[in-house]
Amino acid sequence: MTKEGYIPFQGSANFVGRQHELSLLREKLQQPGAVAISAVSGMGGVGKTELATQYARQHEADYPGGICWLNARKSDLAAEILQFAVFKMNLEVPQELGGRKLNLEQQVEWFWQNWRPTEGLVLIVLDDVTSLKSCRKLLPKSNRFRILMTTRLRRLDTNFVEISLDVLSAEDALIFLTKVLGEQDQRVKRESQVAESLCAWLGYLPLGLELVGRYLVEEPDLSLAEMLQRLKAQQLQDEAIDPTEEQLQDTEMTAKRGVKAAFELSWRELNQKTQCVGELLSLFAPDVILWEWVESTSKSLNWIEADVKEAKKQLYKLHLIQRLVDGDGGYKIHPLIREFLKLKRAASEQTDELKRAFAETFIAIAQQIPDSPTRRDIESVKDAIPHLAEVAQNLTDAVSDENLISAFAGLGKFYYGQGLYALAQPWFEQCVSVVQSRLGEEHPSVATSYNNLAYLYSLQGRYTKAEPLFIKALKLYQRLLGEEHPSVATSYSNLALLYNSQGRYTQAEPLFIKALQLSQRLLGEEHPHVAQSYNNLALLYNSQGRYTEDEMRALRKLQKDYPNAPFLFMSSRKSPLAPDSIRGIVEQAGKWASLPFPVHAHMLRHACGYYLAREKIDTRTIQGYLGHKNIQHTVRYTQL
Repeated sequence: MTKEGYIPFQGSANFVGRQHELSLLREKLQQPGAVAISAVSGMGGVGKTELATQYARQHEADYPGGICWLNARKSDLAAEILQFAVFKMNLEVPQELGGRKLNLEQQVEWFWQNWRPTEGLVLIVLDDVTSLKSCRKLLPKSNRFRILMTTRLRRLDTNFVEISLDVLSAEDALIFLTKVLGEQDQRVKRESQVAESLCAWLGYLPLGLELVGRYLVEEPDLSLAEMLQRLKAQQLQDEAIDPTEEQLQDTEMTAKRGVKAAFELSWRELNQKTQCVGELLSLFAPDVILWEWVESTSKSLNWIEADVKEAKKQLYKLHLIQRLVDGDGGYKIHPLIREFLKLKRAASEQTDELKRAFAETFIAIAQQIPDSPTRRDIESVKDAIPHLAEVAQNLTDAVSDENLISAFAGLGKFYYGQGLYALAQPWFEQCVSVVQSRLGEEHPSVATSYNNLAYLYSLQGRYTKAEPLFIKALKLYQRLLGEEHPSVATSYSNLALLYNSQGRYTQAEPLFIKALQLSQRLLGEEHPHVAQSYNNLALLYNSQGRYTEDEMRALRKLQKDYPNAPFLFMSSRKSPLAPDSIRGIVEQAGKWASLPFPVHAHMLRHACGYYLAREKIDTRTIQGYLGHKNIQHTVRYTQL
C-alpha cells in the first residue's frame, strides 16, 4: 500500500504563511487518548483544503498507519468510504456478517476496524464538510485515528478543536503573488504600490491571488495597473478570477473553482430570506456594519424579525460575515464577497426596494446631526459615515427629492464639526451640483445647498466666496417662497452674520433687524428663533461697543430691587468690580482649590465657550457672543 495515493493534491509550491496553523494542527492531532478531531474552518477560497494538503504532506511520517482523504461534499459519503476500501486498499467489504446483513453504516464500521496496516496512527481527512449530521455516524471510533475536517461552517461542533483560517496578511499576500509570478517576473518590484493595492482589492484571499497571479503569468505584457483597473471595472466577472472549471483542470492548483464559483457553494446553503439579507448587505460600504442598521432597514422592508436573526446566524456560520471582536455588534464583509453579493442583488427583482430602504436608514441618521455637532454627536455617528457616503455617491436615485440634500449636508456637518473643512467642502459642493441637476435651479433645496456651502466658506474665512452664495440663496428663497417665510428670515441672519464677522456693521444691522421683525411676525414672540434674532442683534451692538446708560441704570435698579440676588457680581462695598479685582478673585480661587496649574479669569471665557457648544448653540452665535473676529477660534469649542 502506497500512502502517496491517499492525498489527491500535490499542494502548492508557492505556499506561504500558515506556520502557526500548521503547528497548531500537529499539536492537536497528536494528542493521545480518544479520537482527536480538528476542524479547519473559513470562507470559500481562504485555503482550507490547501492547508490540509500541506499538513498531510509535511507530516506523513507521523501517520505510519496511512492517510485517507475523502470528499465530504459528495452526497453519499458512506459509498465513497467503501469505494476507498475496495479500490485503494483492495479490501472486500462483507455485505453480511454472521448471517446478519450489514447496512452501509455497519459496513463502514467494519472497514475502520479492519484498516490496514493494523498498527500506527491513521489520518482521515474529510474535505469540505457541509453537515456534521451526514458524517457523524461514519467516523471511526478507535483512538488510532486522527480526523481532520475542512469546512465553511463556523463552530462545526463544540467538542471539536476549531482552527479558524483567515485571509493572508498583507505581507504574506505580496510574497505569495510574487512567488506565483516567478523569480524572473519583475512586475511586483516595478509596481510595488500597485501590487499592494491589487492584493488589497483581492482582500488578501489566497484563491483570488493565485488565480490573478496565474493569469498574469499567461499575460507577461499586462501591467499590474492594467490588471487592477480591469478588475475594478469587471469585478468578479473578469476572466482572471472567474475561469471555468475546465480551464482549471489542467493546472496544479488545489482549488478547481474560480472565486465566484467558490462563493456560489456557500450561497446555495442559504435559505431564500437569508439570501435577501445578503443582497441587502451588498449595499453597505466596505466598512464596519452595525447589525442595528440591518434591523432598521429590514423593518422598512416589513421583514419578519425572526427571519433576519436567523439570516445573521446563517451568514455568520458560513463565514459570509465576520464579527468584530472589539466592536459592539459590528460586522464586516470580505470585499470579494461584497462584490459577489452585489451580483446577486443586481439580478434580484427587489433591488430598487432594497436601495430605497437602505437609503432611508442612513438619511435618518444624517438628519440627526446638528448644525454644530459636539464631540459626542460626532462619536455617535462616525461608524455610519462610510455608508452615508455610499448613499451620497452611488444611491441618490433611491433618495426622495425631499431628502436629497440630507446625505450631503450630514457628511458636511460631520467633517466641519471637527474643523475638517477640506473634507467637508467636496460634499457641500457636490450637493449643489446634484440638487441643481435633479431639481433644477428654481427649487428651495438649491437655496439651502447654497446656504450650506456659503456657511462652510465663511468658516474657512473665505468671505468673498461665501457672500455671493448667501445672496443667491436669499433671492431664491424670496422668489420661490415669498418674503413672508422663515427661510427668508434665516437667510437675512446668515448674511448679516457674515457681514458682522467682517466688521461690516452698517450692512449687518438692517439685515438683523429684518430677520428679527420677520421672525416675530411669522413665529411669534415666544419662539426660539426670535430669541436668537435678539441675541444676534445684541452681539452686533456689543461688537460696536454700543453700550447705553439705560443698561447701567437697569443694572443699578436690579441691585436695588434685589439686593441679595446672585445674578450681579459686586465688591464687598456693593459697587462694581474692577477688572483687577476679578482676576485676583479667580486666581485665589484656583489656589484654594489646590489646582495643579495657574488659574486666570480668561479660563471662564473658555468654559463658557465649551458649555455653549455642548448645549448645541450655533457656532456663529458663540462667535458673536465671545467677540471672535475669526470663527476658527470658536470652532475649537466644538472639538472637545
